[in-house]
Amino acid sequence: MSGTKEEQDPAGNQGRRLFTPAGKVKRRPEAIADLVKDYIRTQGLTPGARLPQERELIDRFKAAKGTVREAMKALETQGLIFTRSGPGGGAFVAQPSAQHAMELISTHFFFDQPTLSEVYAIRKALEPEVAALVAGHISDRQLALLEDTIRIYDHPPGDVEEQYRQRVAELDFHSQLAQLCPNPLLGLLCGLIQNLLREHPLARQIYADPAPSSREEGLSFQYRLLAALKDGRGEDARKIAADHMAFAEAYMLARADERKGFPTSD
Repeated sequence: MSGTKEEQDPAGNQGRRLFTPAGKVKRRPEAIADLVKDYIRTQGLTPGARLPQERELIDRFKAAKGTVREAMKALETQGLIFTRSGPGGGAFVAQPSAQHAMELISTHFFFDQPTLSEVYAIRKALEPEVAALVAGHISDRQLALLEDTIRIYDHPPGDVEEQYRQRVAELDFHSQLAQLCPNPLLGLLCGLIQNLLREHPLARQIYADPAPSSREEGLSFQYRLLAALKDGRGEDARKIAADHMAFAEAYMLARADERKGFPTSD
């Protein structure tokens, strides 16, 4: 019998690992990728800056060509670098995007979707805090953009397609709010959870057949939330958002229970 249990079953518990243990030696390409990141930091390189040519990286890190190429490919997948071919081509520092980061993390849950209960447990914990932080720190222009989003679903839908677009636009409202959060980490976490909800198979089925009362109740919460944000009433904004999330959770879980064979919790 050869190899460790981790090596034989890489899709098991290792797939849930959140960190690399201190005693675990990284693969050579991973170590080289870390060295390239260190180089970017220590050299103060910014997005658009050119990285050393492949030969220089091979010499600098005493690594084989294939190892360096694998490391650079990993960094490109992570969104930290991009490559350009032809005259003047090479590897360059990229500007990592929140959307790209969320897509990578969402892929982690591709075969192991969180339950709706798990998603809403996080939404209830985080989104009221976002609302409280944004209150009083939102411009007229930003308020207008939120109002524009609400106008997408402030009326009964004309057909099934518009009905689905309206439900997704309701999530857009919350994603826009997350983007305005003064704490970028909190905003990113909320955006990630909302993205998981958009892609959740059961949630998508519910969005395709929403109850009119859900839209009307959601509008009531969001109009009150907008007023609190504009007036700088942080505690009121937190309470309104918390009540909204509690209502949304109850609605989604009740609709999920109507669908046989789709569990809402573990």
